[in-house]
Amino acid sequence: MSEFLVHHPDGFNPGRTMITRIGEPHDTGIELSVFKMPRGNKEHFNSTREAAYLLLHGECMLYFDDKICQIARASVFDDDPVVLHSAAHHRLTITAITDCEFVIAEVENTEKFSTQLFDGKNLLENEKRGKGILNDTAYRIVRTVFDARNRPKAKLVIGEVVNAPGCWSSYPPHHHLQPEIYHYRFTEPQGYGHAECGDDVFKVRQYDTYKILNQRDHSQTAAPGYGMYYVWVLRHLDNAIYTAPEFTEEHSWTKNLDANSRVWKGFNKL
Repeated sequence: MSEFLVHHPDGFNPGRTMITRIGEPHDTGIELSVFKMPRGNKEHFNSTREAAYLLLHGECMLYFDDKICQIARASVFDDDPVVLHSAAHHRLTITAITDCEFVIAEVENTEKFSTQLFDGKNLLENEKRGKGILNDTAYRIVRTVFDARNRPKAKLVIGEVVNAPGCWSSYPPHHHLQPEIYHYRFTEPQGYGHAECGDDVFKVRQYDTYKILNQRDHSQTAAPGYGMYYVWVLRHLDNAIYTAPEFTEEHSWTKNLDANSRVWKGFNKL
């Protein structure tokens, strides 16, 4: 399954590292990169594509549309996302106050729309899903920054998941027509989890990236002791806007509260 998984075991050097490219084999149509800025550096962007700049950590100044915004994030596990979203041919300057790291996602899109900075105050959804179901074994935080509901002209959809140690996310198993990418970080550098790719499963580690294609189910689980975080990026298709996943029928019962009456309770007797 190596064609769907991109490893960067040593992390990323300063500057921009391309992870996926438009037009490559097993193409998602999404260009994903990690951009690391040392303190004091300044960088200018003028992408020919729609772009989203998601801050993983650090503090910096953003200059766009005659606006100046100072943003900061200490932890992807504890802090809400901060994302700048822009149409193609939009100018952006970033000045790093501290060392900074971004995930940048780009797609082809000729639509024009205003640039928007998203944070905890205006992101679309910040949900705690799975609470009180199946002994909280799929309890996770899902942060949807934007999708077609609040950015109707965009081709990108972007958000984050925080997966508790030893638990599941992107569960029950589900799939969708639209291609997607997950990029992973863990609470410990040696942390790991497992990702489903249809009926196959592979280990995911710090700095890995997973390309989800061909409507495969893609549930995730983190090893006990290791919190798992991933950025998720979807691309709308011209004839199919993403609205919601399709849950695999045989497992769909596990997403409802009445699943608690069906699940095995043997451990309660020990």
